[in-house]
Amino acid sequence: MSKQHPLTISSYTLGTKVTFEERVIAAKNAGYEGIGLRAENYIAALQEGLHDEDILNILKKHNMKVTEVEYITLWADDERTLEQQMKEQICFKMCELFDVKQINCGLMENYSIEHTAQKLKELCSRAGDIIIGVEPMPYSGIPDLEKGWKVVEASGCDNAKIILDTWHWVRANQPFEKVIDMIPADKIVSVQINDVQARPYAKEVLRDESMHDRVAPGCGYGDTAGFCKMLQKKGVKPNAVGVEVICDEYVEKGVDFAAKYTYDNAVKVLKEAWPEVLA
Repeated sequence: MSKQHPLTISSYTLGTKVTFEERVIAAKNAGYEGIGLRAENYIAALQEGLHDEDILNILKKHNMKVTEVEYITLWADDERTLEQQMKEQICFKMCELFDVKQINCGLMENYSIEHTAQKLKELCSRAGDIIIGVEPMPYSGIPDLEKGWKVVEASGCDNAKIILDTWHWVRANQPFEKVIDMIPADKIVSVQINDVQARPYAKEVLRDESMHDRVAPGCGYGDTAGFCKMLQKKGVKPNAVGVEVICDEYVEKGVDFAAKYTYDNAVKVLKEAWPEVLA
């Protein structure tokens, strides 16, 4: 029986200068039960000369699973390029190949709630039974949970849900009470944990901090434990708990260090704040 919410290492945490099998081995040796993959990681594996059967055999060899697929963007544009459409189809294929139930999605462009909800409805229709997880990010067109939930709710789609990330939550200045009350627990499909530096980058370059300077769970100046306790109290049962620590400093020390350091510190936080995830 597969675990309900396997502890997963985000595709971003190990960077890009790593082969598919090296990624799997580093995650496995650190203690993770699953890995997240972006469409770019899958294409890179094919460019290594691997075929789908090879990729599946590597996962089986190391007793690992792909538990998250990402990342669809630009889905609210009226005119979508062929490249955008192809990336979406690759994500759909990855879900089928790896038996993953959701795709993580973000939206940098700032559209009205009505327009965004309609485009989300169209994406959910194309996705079929796959869950579309919408991730609020403070520098994006869906900057916080309030707009994210309004968009998901207005879409009217059962397979439209929300992804919550510690770093995005803290940098959006959302408190660990009341804000979460607006959304049913079963509409939170997955959770990503990490921590923040003492002072945020300037608003104009906040995304750069997100992509280069996050901190391992419990090792920064946020309250990762408080974030997890909020979700535990809410009764959230995520498909996966992803450790999404995007940090150039960790990657420079090697994939083994990045995997082990983030895993060990994630476990410390979860033992304190959300032990059910580790059960």
